[in-house]
Amino acid sequence: MLIDFFFSLKDAKIPVSIKEFLILLEALQRNVISPTLNNFYYLARTTLVKDEAHFDKFDQAFGRYFKGIQTVFEKNAEIPLEWLIQRMKRELSPEQQAQLEKFGYDKLMERLQELLEEQKERHEGGNKWIGTGGTSPFGHGGSNPEGIRIGGGGGNRSAVKVWDARAYRDYDDDLELGTRNIKVALRRLRKFAREGIAEELALDDTIRATANNAGYLDIKMRPERKNNIKVLMLLDVGGTMDDHIARTEELFSAAKTEFKNMEFFYFHNCVYDYVWKNNQRRHAERFPTWDILRKYTPDTKLIFVGDATMSPYEILQPGGSVEYNNEEAGAEWLQRFTKTFPKFIWLNPEPEGLWQYRQSVEVIRQLMSNRMFPVTMDGLERGMRLLSK
Repeated sequence: MLIDFFFSLKDAKIPVSIKEFLILLEALQRNVISPTLNNFYYLARTTLVKDEAHFDKFDQAFGRYFKGIQTVFEKNAEIPLEWLIQRMKRELSPEQQAQLEKFGYDKLMERLQELLEEQKERHEGGNKWIGTGGTSPFGHGGSNPEGIRIGGGGGNRSAVKVWDARAYRDYDDDLELGTRNIKVALRRLRKFAREGIAEELALDDTIRATANNAGYLDIKMRPERKNNIKVLMLLDVGGTMDDHIARTEELFSAAKTEFKNMEFFYFHNCVYDYVWKNNQRRHAERFPTWDILRKYTPDTKLIFVGDATMSPYEILQPGGSVEYNNEEAGAEWLQRFTKTFPKFIWLNPEPEGLWQYRQSVEVIRQLMSNRMFPVTMDGLERGMRLLSK
């Protein structure tokens, strides 16, 4: 019966293999889990899904195949928000709760489909319709011992299914990111090395040394593994970048967490002869760009972050800056950066489909040797893979 399940995962574009499928079958044969759908879900996800970026696709494929809640809503049935607004809380005694009817999983699914066709208005505190605060199995904030929670928070934590609680919904490659998701993508760039003082127990070396020492304990220590990647991030601020503040802040926060050896500076539209670290003091505290180029070693990974949306003159002409009369064109400075730091990329928060309509974006892409990537899960992973080569 699981062969069709395997092919349903393939149809969902999840990269599962025959070897992983055989591991799942062997685990079932050896009874490594108790026979429940919930345990099978976690076993199947553990054995078949290699990358957490595919968790959301797996959840949807699993739900469709095993006729879960996603199948009930295949036609994208919408439940009005008004039905799910809770205005009361009904308290039941233990005796009253014990008298409530339990439908069973299949009957719950069938009954929910019937209600979606029959119900026309909001209900609260009842025992039949989709609503809140009652004993009905459908809705939220109620007291039914077995039901489907739809919207809102749980009551007795006894729901058979939760319609809106997919834990990994943002991991889809095509979706834009939150801080947690960005960290996952940035980890491709991390490179660990053991440096510094010996402060961590080297267990294998200790066992080997103790055996060679006739059984007398001989403790061996080693430096802790630390991420030794050096990152220089240059971020565009102001102007059209105001539309991307939230996403850029998420990217910056995630990068600061993942890369301990990271330095950053700000620029506006294009890099010229100075950058800054504090936007409120950008005119008083400036850092000459030549100093940045000389300070960091060539093995530093360079990441530009900006929408590359500006007048082409700001990139190609001396004096093209909208803020002051720059002596050299921005293109000159960009080429100096790319020659100094061979590992570089440009991350663009603008949707990739719009790039072809912006002349300045095309200019920047050429200067960046086409190393421009969108701020999506797939874009970040491609960018980090290129930097790690």
